[in-house]
Amino acid sequence: MARRSVRATEGAFVLEGETLVDEALAAGVVLEAVFVDPVAGAGLPVVARAAARGVRVHDLAPGVLERVAGTVTPQPVLAIAPIPDVALDVVADATLVVVCVDVRDPGNAGSVLRSAEAAGAGAVVFCRGSVDVYNPKTVRSSAGSLFHVPVVSGGDPVEVLQRMGDWGLRRCAAVARGGRPYDDVDLTGPVAVVVGNEANGLPAALEAHIDVAATIPMVGRTESLNVGVAAALICFEALRQRRRSAT
Repeated sequence: MARRSVRATEGAFVLEGETLVDEALAAGVVLEAVFVDPVAGAGLPVVARAAARGVRVHDLAPGVLERVAGTVTPQPVLAIAPIPDVALDVVADATLVVVCVDVRDPGNAGSVLRSAEAAGAGAVVFCRGSVDVYNPKTVRSSAGSLFHVPVVSGGDPVEVLQRMGDWGLRRCAAVARGGRPYDDVDLTGPVAVVVGNEANGLPAALEAHIDVAATIPMVGRTESLNVGVAAALICFEALRQRRRSAT
């Protein structure tokens, strides 16, 4: 299921490796099947846990995993999981949301998921035009966070941001320059952190649907930060402010 069209048709995606399969089981994901290298995967605890949950476990012939895995050094176990259907309404009661607009790099998308989940976000939204969240590299880069934070896929960015405004979320856009210092923005209330394309940032058409623009001050020669780093800094600034206001 290396291609997006195949994943969409099948409604399922692949998890590679003991850690990801274990994270999926811990999150209560109902796996469709587990496939194991009969030599390298023999005796793995995660395989026993999957079998105890009633998941079908299949031993593969030697060399099969090397042909189907998405990594140079294949993991001894992989699983098939259903793609969840998460509606945008999940955002309505969230107090911290990350919205990705035209985020194309799978590794960056995985980093955004990890930071959002670690900072306590209630959801991550990947608007139409962003990378497929269930791309194998994104799944690996998320390090299991994909299973612990609701992920919404699709939706026109303007419509998504309009609905968030209707729900009372303050829409805070991460911009490379021209915004308020990110640690000077009030992030204690319900907020949607909006991050854009790695090269071009957010489209101008979204300006009317943004409440505040935040910039991360820099003193070095770098013009802008990786979108995953920018999302992490703003999410954790929101967490810092909320922890401080709670004391």
